Amino acid sequence: MKKGQICEGMVERYAFPNKGYVTAEGKEFCVKGALKGQKIRFVAKKLRSGKAEGRLLEVLDRSPLEDVEPVCPHFGVCGGCAYQTMSYGNQLAVKEEQVRTLLASFVTDEIWEGIKGSPVQDAYRNKMEYSFGDAYKGGSLALGMHRKGSFHDIVTVDGCVIVDSDYNRILRAILDFYAERGVPFYQKMKHEGVLRHLVIRQTARTKELLVNLVTTTQDLNCLCLTELTEKLLALPLHGRIAGILHTHNDSLSDAVVPERVVTVYGQDHIYEQVLSLQFKISPFSFFQTNTLSAEVLYDTVRGYVGDTRDKVIFDLYSGTGTIAQLLAPVAKKVIGVEIVEEAVEAARENAARNGLDNCEFIAGDVLKVLDGIQDKPDMIVLDPPRDGIHPKALEKIIAYGVDQLVYISCKPTSLARDLGILTARGYHLARCCACDQFVSTLHVEVVALLSRKKV
Repeated sequence: MKKGQICEGMVERYAFPNKGYVTAEGKEFCVKGALKGQKIRFVAKKLRSGKAEGRLLEVLDRSPLEDVEPVCPHFGVCGGCAYQTMSYGNQLAVKEEQVRTLLASFVTDEIWEGIKGSPVQDAYRNKMEYSFGDAYKGGSLALGMHRKGSFHDIVTVDGCVIVDSDYNRILRAILDFYAERGVPFYQKMKHEGVLRHLVIRQTARTKELLVNLVTTTQDLNCLCLTELTEKLLALPLHGRIAGILHTHNDSLSDAVVPERVVTVYGQDHIYEQVLSLQFKISPFSFFQTNTLSAEVLYDTVRGYVGDTRDKVIFDLYSGTGTIAQLLAPVAKKVIGVEIVEEAVEAARENAARNGLDNCEFIAGDVLKVLDGIQDKPDMIVLDPPRDGIHPKALEKIIAYGVDQLVYISCKPTSLARDLGILTARGYHLARCCACDQFVSTLHVEVVALLSRKKV
């Protein structure tokens, strides 16, 4: 067996996220993107003692799990959705099995409560972040998602099915507008060009839209924003464009960095309703990307939190304060901590709008902020970013000694790592379930209730 050798085999098992395992010539390979039950052709990429990796070349025979045809014209080319060849029931079964396998050291049949599906499977995303680029080196202007397996090539996804068709119409209109004018996209290696990203947000119920064009400041005149605004407002949309923004970003990072945000038209925010509360969504504040499924998630969290009367609750990594405000009406006090200042400002506004005066929101890193909070929590809710909780921050959280923690994870591998620390420090998993927020993709949320062991 040599590196670069072409192999074939049947995928015997899989692991989160979307990793298939196949044996060839007596060696087990991990192949990303392979599904259990598929017969695949792959190339040996890394060969190490006890560990080998392969790169998927072709699916020779489909898995029995693949029982439908993909409905998206970009499937297989776009690097987004991975599960469109499976019916939704099979998608949920795959995700549940992967999470159960990943958390096998902590989860028993008695505490596992299954997986909760999304109420909507199509047009569910309320935010998309598109990139400008070219479909291949030297090709025409493209606007969309990265091509599967590529860092540079962009696929124009104007037929995407996990967003409302308004997204596709706006994307196509902006792409055509700048392609006709020959406006260049920003080339990351040369640090030259203008067009960088397009971020669109839309409310689930009112269908109001926030359109945010992200560019460098190398040539602002070529953007023709007045003409672009007229073109966008004339589009036949389901919803209404509430605001058009222009974000200046000259940073070297490929991320959307809002160095300056200009409101070109309308307002710089939209309002979303979740359960009984209303939330202001600003351009860069965190909000769950599937609003209706988020209601399922938050209702699950409320059930796990239980009786909160006369209790002080810490909501760490609180975003725009959604969880804090859902718990506040039945708690003594809720303190939210979030590192993104814009999200904290939105949380404060949201709390005032919802008539909640027992919420406090603090901007800063959880690791540093906890030292300055005088209140002591009776319960802690954790909703960290994908990479989980900083080990030092986790130690400070454990040191509070609360009887219960509720951990919401958008990356189960990070949860598994943190559970190892929490269980070693006296907590045990009392309840656990998965909530699918990301239909047709390989991602899934997990909610876990941890209780301190009684000595």
